[in-house]
Amino acid sequence: CKRAVAVWHRRSGKDDVALHWTACQAVQKPGTYWHLLPQQNQARKAIWDAVDPHSGMRRIDWAFPKELRESTREQDMLIRLKNGSTWQVVGSDSYNALVGSPPAGIVYSEYMLSDPNAWSFMRPILLENGGWALFNGTPRGRNHLHALYELGQREEGWFSQLLTVDDTGVLTPAQVAQEQREVARERGDEEAGNYIRQEF
Repeated sequence: CKRAVAVWHRRSGKDDVALHWTACQAVQKPGTYWHLLPQQNQARKAIWDAVDPHSGMRRIDWAFPKELRESTREQDMLIRLKNGSTWQVVGSDSYNALVGSPPAGIVYSEYMLSDPNAWSFMRPILLENGGWALFNGTPRGRNHLHALYELGQREEGWFSQLLTVDDTGVLTPAQVAQEQREVARERGDEEAGNYIRQEF
């Protein structure tokens, strides 16, 4: 498929999977690849500069080993691979600056917080060149991520998946229960229940 929606719980590894998927795609098919977060400054903190707590490596170094790279431009948050592919971290808040470029693949991370126009303006480009788009996020109500998730459930050529902590085992039931108790003390039982259902 060329379109995928991953509605996964908080701390499930959404961006790590997306980074590794993109790295594999960039090696197999030379092209331009983007990883969009809702805001440019968020993109630098969450992806470019972030250190994976499990490996101790920068997320980008884990996904794009230096042996694959021709160059790395820190200021532009851009990696050029030896095969000619480029991968860049950008903010969907500056989508107008991206129009006209021909990406082969785009990750929309935390899509529920992004301006949906960032997808509207890119979709014709991917349609014309056969490129792919991956949308990920944790639910925050019935919004444009929710709409894409439902579309992906019924549209041919789409992959759409919902994963909870019960599916992944990333957090234990005891950890989730403790989180719920703590939030309930701060905000009350009803809000704590809503929070747990949303995040986990």
